[in-house]
Amino acid sequence: MSDVTIRNSVNSSIVEGVTNADLAAAILRFSMGVLFLAHAGLKIFIFTPAGTVAYFGSLGLPGGLAYLVLGAELLGGIALILGLWTRWVSLALVPILLGSIYTPHGAAGFFFSNEGGGWEFPMFWAITLIVQALLGDGAFSLKRARD
Repeated sequence: MSDVTIRNSVNSSIVEGVTNADLAAAILRFSMGVLFLAHAGLKIFIFTPAGTVAYFGSLGLPGGLAYLVLGAELLGGIALILGLWTRWVSLALVPILLGSIYTPHGAAGFFFSNEGGGWEFPMFWAITLIVQALLGDGAFSLKRARD
């Protein structure tokens, strides 16, 4: 394999005119947005907002915090899917995941398969949000940041 062949294969892209890094950032951004919408939907349609408030209260947290978390998950998920303010939204969502580690997942140990769900998954998700903030919008965003 010649040096020219190696350089061409590194610079190639799956989508014409879009770098693989921008495509990867877009896939990460979109998938996290969908996951945040899924979590918001769980709180709205399955647990209900009143049930979520009661659960937060049972953890010793202010019940009103449930509405803040629900709103952040809903609006943050939409913003990530659309690629609006991706860096700021990603960073704004990190405290929600860190809060879920503190209460209720932290006491369950590391592995998410533990009873009560450990803090493995929320920590990984918080890290991916930081990675997204570093990567930026990626491809196919409505508000492409200037790098």
